[in-house]
Amino acid sequence: MHNLEKINIFKEHAKTFYLASLFFNKETFEKVINLYSFCRINDDLVDTPDTNFSYNSLSDLEEKLKSYGIEEQVISQLQNGISSDINFDHIQNHANLIIYCYRVAGTVGLMMCKIMKLKKNEANYFAIDLGIAMQLTNIIRDIKADALIGRVYIPDQDIKAKDIVDESKSKFRVIKNNAQNLELLATHYYESALHGLRFIPLRSRFVILIALRLYQAIGKKVLRKNHIYSDIKLYINMYEKFLIIIKTSLEFAILHIYSFKKNNHKPLNHLYIKDLPHANRNI
Repeated sequence: MHNLEKINIFKEHAKTFYLASLFFNKETFEKVINLYSFCRINDDLVDTPDTNFSYNSLSDLEEKLKSYGIEEQVISQLQNGISSDINFDHIQNHANLIIYCYRVAGTVGLMMCKIMKLKKNEANYFAIDLGIAMQLTNIIRDIKADALIGRVYIPDQDIKAKDIVDESKSKFRVIKNNAQNLELLATHYYESALHGLRFIPLRSRFVILIALRLYQAIGKKVLRKNHIYSDIKLYINMYEKFLIIIKTSLEFAILHIYSFKKNNHKPLNHLYIKDLPHANRNI
């Protein structure tokens, strides 16, 4: 897989993070492209098993990730999380939800720590929280699209896929309440992640803050627009992105250049994942 092809896939399928990533330096940007390509191929293998791609490409990308210092156990957790979507129908409870979010996205946060060459172990905990928050946003945005293929990531056993795709919207209020709860949970993890920005070099810190605010805005927009019954993926438009970037630039200048947010990580955030790689300061 050539670099241009990887960039085009990144740009097409991860519009929000692609925009933020443009602010990285060249070396970091190229590593991020390889990371995204690795995640994309693994994800496509689950959703469309007959996808036409080279297994050598996947193996080559995995070797590249390892060359960045990314550990085998973290890569395995990511792949286990993605493959758990095979024959998946319903998340069982809150604990399983957080474990799933850690595996498919918290691990990406850990990988980004290696790509950005962060030195402090404590940065890992906040990076995991940002991954969890972003995955919760993905879940909120894709409630209908997931239900159409029989998947429900809302931790409420009374909500079935058929309830979400039901044209009568008979359970709209219950589903929206659950989506609002997921958004509140995402906000909690986004706010935790902000305290980890101090561990990131200044230029990359700005990129991560932009990605955080752009992604957070998606979840809020889904609820504001009552978009939970739509199977069309919702994005932030260019005008909204422009305003968010301007606002985030001011936030960065006021709060994050000198790292005013310095709270320690809260162990309760990782209560359900404390036995997983880098989620517990005692492991």
